[in-house]
Amino acid sequence: MTTTTLHLHSRLQVGEVDPRIFGGFLEHIGRAVYEGIYQPDSRHADNDGCRVDVLTALRDLRMTAMRYPGGNFASGYHWRDGAGPKPERPSVRELAWQSIEPNQFGTDEYIRLCRKMDWTPMLTVNLGTGTPEEARNWVEYCNSPAGTRYSDLRVAGGSPDPYGVKLWCLGNEMDGEWQLGHVPAAEYAIRAQQAAKMMKDTDKSIELVACGSCGVSMGTYMEWDRQVLEYLGDAADYVSLHRYVGNRDDDTPDYLAVTNSIDRQIEEMDAACRFVQARRKSKTRAYLCFDEWNVWYKSMQMDGAGQFAPHLLEEVYNLEDALVVAGFLHSFVRHADVVKIANLAQIVNVIAPILTRGDEMLVQSIFHPFAMFSARRGGVSLSVSVDGPSYESKSHGTVAYADASAILDDQRLNVFVTNRDPVATMELIVKPADLRVEAVESAEVLTGPDAKAANSYEKPDVIVAKAFDGALIKDGAVSCELPPLSLLAMTLTVA
Repeated sequence: MTTTTLHLHSRLQVGEVDPRIFGGFLEHIGRAVYEGIYQPDSRHADNDGCRVDVLTALRDLRMTAMRYPGGNFASGYHWRDGAGPKPERPSVRELAWQSIEPNQFGTDEYIRLCRKMDWTPMLTVNLGTGTPEEARNWVEYCNSPAGTRYSDLRVAGGSPDPYGVKLWCLGNEMDGEWQLGHVPAAEYAIRAQQAAKMMKDTDKSIELVACGSCGVSMGTYMEWDRQVLEYLGDAADYVSLHRYVGNRDDDTPDYLAVTNSIDRQIEEMDAACRFVQARRKSKTRAYLCFDEWNVWYKSMQMDGAGQFAPHLLEEVYNLEDALVVAGFLHSFVRHADVVKIANLAQIVNVIAPILTRGDEMLVQSIFHPFAMFSARRGGVSLSVSVDGPSYESKSHGTVAYADASAILDDQRLNVFVTNRDPVATMELIVKPADLRVEAVESAEVLTGPDAKAANSYEKPDVIVAKAFDGALIKDGAVSCELPPLSLLAMTLTVA
């Protein structure tokens, strides 16, 4: 058994943890909306047509900012198709996922869902096939008082009060050649600046997310971001990052080491933001919005073949996938000073923590790390020094077996630790330098029989978070034994 000690100090603070890093993403793709969140013919449907069983499960994730309606879908979406009386809304052939979109779930339904779930609305405007003026008109529809052309459309639909949508994304993955309306960085920057000006002229209180380069393997990486941020200047409150990872080589230790690369991506994008701020001699800078992230590599069916609600990207998640999801969350907490928004992609059926099959529902393994972190998210991130054994990964360099993060919330210290060792139990010691651990308020552990173990409709509880009672307090520190391939989340009372 190996020993790892986590050293912390209450004054070594990274930054306040923004609750919006626990956001989600709902796109019109596959069965994410229809047969996922929205299914009026289900026995679980509420008066708005949303599935109560799915919403009940999602409440346990305590999600915040909910990005909508895409994703790639957004680059061909015209918001007026999803507004007005439902019988008058057109069914269209959408090109991002080659599916039939009936537009029965649109802006009004999305806003009602956000209010029902206490989600912060986060809309992505169409800067692919759409225009800057169309984006501005959507802001008026959502945020302007009655008495103008587009706000009166909202009122006519039964919503007299403005929706007050404060977060808006200036398109999606516009550096990707697969994207509808893809253009080079200089052209996107002009389009985004035009939209940003009109959108903020309509509502000065909104915050805007510029499209960053959508992957570390892209030839546009960093140079796209520099060009866009320099041109947009103070109009960009945030810049987006996207990242999907997977175990394509079936190498569990290497897969679990991907957090090194996630940390590096954040730090490189932060460096680009700081460079642009310095070059512009500005008092403000763009912060980071990691608005698409997840494990995705097994289910690659992306062509809907002209169907309504086709089965696309329905990934089955196992234990190692859950630990990598925890790795993303560790990284966001560790970089709380610069990562202000993050959106798990997605929430139902499509690369999601929840699957549906008819009226059945399944909670997948990746649901649990998100819930374990989100329940303990308030406070300030602390720098964590990991003193323990490490290993050399094939792709990502040297990593400690312990992947860790911590949040101090007044008299509560929330500690998160992943044991990446596939065979060895870890003796873990948490040793705050200037704080004394007085009690273990709560603790949960997530593990399973092996790295490939997954939940199924027949066996839904193979990978679940369970109460953990193995923590011992001695001399103001806490110690425990952490099983191989496991995640521990503890809330400690400190003085």
